[in-house]
Amino acid sequence: MNDDSCAGARRARPALAALLLAGTAIAGFATLESARAQSPAPAARSAALDIPAQPLSSALIAFSRQTRVEVFVPSLVAAGKRSTAVSGPLSPQGALQQLLAGTGLSYRFTGAGSVTISGAASAGAPLAAGAAPAGAMVLDTIDVTGGGSLARGGVSEIVIGPQELERKNPSDAREVFAGEPRIKVGGAMPMSQKVYVNGVEETNLSVTIDGSRQNNKVFHHNGTTLLDPAFLKAARVDAGVAPADAGPGALGGAIAYETKDARDFLAGNGVGAFLKTQFNSNGTVFTNSLSGYARHDGFDLLAYGTFAKGRNYDAGDGREVLGTKTDMLNGLAKLRWEAPSGDRFQVSHERVHDDAIRPFRGNIGFISGRPPWEPRLRRYTIERQNTVFTYSRTTPLGWWDPKAVLAYSRTDVDTPIFERPVGASPLPVSYPGTGITDSLNGKFENRFSLGDLGNVVAGVDFYKDKALYKDRNFRVSEKASNLGVYAQARLTPIERTRLSFGLRGDRQWFTGTTGQEFDNGGVSRNVSGEFDLIPEHLTLKAGYSHVWGGIQLAENFIMNPAWAYGYGIRPATSDNVTAGLVARWNGFTLEGTVFRTELENARAARYAVALATTVRDVESRGYEIGLGYAWEDGFIRAKYADIDVKIDKQRADSDTGTYLATPIGQVFTLTAAHTFRQWGLTIGGDIEIVRDYKKVAPGNLPLKGYEVVNVFAEYKPPSQSNLTFRAEVKNLLDRTYADRATYGQEFGTVTPLYQPGRAFVLSAAATF
Repeated sequence: MNDDSCAGARRARPALAALLLAGTAIAGFATLESARAQSPAPAARSAALDIPAQPLSSALIAFSRQTRVEVFVPSLVAAGKRSTAVSGPLSPQGALQQLLAGTGLSYRFTGAGSVTISGAASAGAPLAAGAAPAGAMVLDTIDVTGGGSLARGGVSEIVIGPQELERKNPSDAREVFAGEPRIKVGGAMPMSQKVYVNGVEETNLSVTIDGSRQNNKVFHHNGTTLLDPAFLKAARVDAGVAPADAGPGALGGAIAYETKDARDFLAGNGVGAFLKTQFNSNGTVFTNSLSGYARHDGFDLLAYGTFAKGRNYDAGDGREVLGTKTDMLNGLAKLRWEAPSGDRFQVSHERVHDDAIRPFRGNIGFISGRPPWEPRLRRYTIERQNTVFTYSRTTPLGWWDPKAVLAYSRTDVDTPIFERPVGASPLPVSYPGTGITDSLNGKFENRFSLGDLGNVVAGVDFYKDKALYKDRNFRVSEKASNLGVYAQARLTPIERTRLSFGLRGDRQWFTGTTGQEFDNGGVSRNVSGEFDLIPEHLTLKAGYSHVWGGIQLAENFIMNPAWAYGYGIRPATSDNVTAGLVARWNGFTLEGTVFRTELENARAARYAVALATTVRDVESRGYEIGLGYAWEDGFIRAKYADIDVKIDKQRADSDTGTYLATPIGQVFTLTAAHTFRQWGLTIGGDIEIVRDYKKVAPGNLPLKGYEVVNVFAEYKPPSQSNLTFRAEVKNLLDRTYADRATYGQEFGTVTPLYQPGRAFVLSAAATF
């Protein structure tokens, strides 16, 4: 291990260990006090509410935002109904009674901070544990801490909510988005994973964590946004068309992640703890999580840590996949104070740290024909950190409903660089190489309520991004600063119609590796809408956006201090369009969507002096069809997507598409779960079938298809609701395969990074 990597690991571990100790302290106190510090029921908490009469779906979003109660409601139940106005200090139970008056609907609290809305015929019937029904509109807890509402009703919106995350029990980003064929995650380990939406790589989307912009284009051989799913409360993807308040650079859409806080565990004053241990047989991986949390009057605190350790895993053919050991130490801390006036302040810090021997090119198993002095493996030390301060109000004062965010995010990658041996020595020259990206960013916005008509969000945002590479030979960087102003309206102008439209203007200042400076500006616009052709049964939706993305920073590890920028780099722009139909009847949901994304001047720089300004055009088009059915205690959902990607009007490949896009093709997913309430038992699973893809660039190999089956059983003892036991079998059929979005499968010289073979996973969790 090189000195810089060792130092980075030593620096990270004390800070993360401190988070674990804080969590342990709170957890220990919670265990001692659990008998006499019980949280009150949700109905006992009161808040000053102001929810005008409006379409029921919008009213429930407002209810969730003002009470921080998570709402689940089947879309066919909410469609075409209007709420009653709610005003004054009320408990969540009292507010729902008023809100739903005259609708014929009922509600049932399913946890400390979640409620299910149902029709008269199914009142009181619980959902399958950990799953929202197919066709359900998931109104996740409105995040007044900086991440924004994670369910805003956009026409391209995909939300992975808390209950779905609980059902999936994800260990990496690929499992977070399982069951969504339009979202593929290449790479078999968290350190190598990149997210692709409609085939477009995530660095062409606006990506935020708790409202903080992520600038993570460090090295194309490792992942883009290193995640620990244990910290996630929810994730939202705007696949293509994104609103103006999703942030700058939303060329192919947006991804917003929201992490947990104390209020996700405690409904009122008290202390508590969450403990979880998990064993994965493939690689003998042990993962342990510990969280301690407390609430007292207006204060709440969360400390959460995870530690994972294991050896290399085996692929489906039984062969060991070198460089796939697990070695992660991660921490999350949040402190929040809500004043009696309703002003809320929060500060949070998250750190994710991965340090292990990896393949020489972290996202590739092996490449034949490379120079003999290159080792098969080398160490990668990767660390991502995110610090966010947020101010907001829990209840608006007329039109005054502000949110302010100031954040800093950073990703460090340390790995040794190898060069040709000097003289007669057979050993290569080796020295540390370090890439650092960071972003100082923030926003101030206000939500203007227009009563029954809807609302308008208007604000300003900024970022100051930097990409730095350094080794013993040189130090080089690019910088970009941006100031934006935006407004997004979400209106219900007439019955059965929902409109959303927005505008943003950006001014960017870019500095190249030679110190050459450029400034550019542009305007982005979007419009989308939904119309209920048959109220409660058939909805038409469509949307369009044009996005100005500015000049994108280059990848750190290929930056050249002698780059020739000439007259400058053309700013990236995009056009997105989508349209679809959603039909609902008696628990069934059938939907179809067509989409297209066109990126112009997406930056594709290479190290050569003349290639600093290289840009490419990307086109992604396709469709998705979904069919689902929900019953009292479960659901089944099938989706099929066909996505075609071109770069400069030629068939895309994973090398030309580095930081741009990748081939996808035809993907089918099937997900199901059912709960036996009397036993506290939930069973479920998912299937992914990816077909062979032959529309490859001339000279490339066809991409092989695969089938993957995962199953699980989860037991929550009815008499001990604080305990959860789970057993899973991942890759049940023991297939040998690489995810479709994994690099290099179309090249004969590349052995791709294969996914793990069959794995038996056992976990146990307890809350106190």
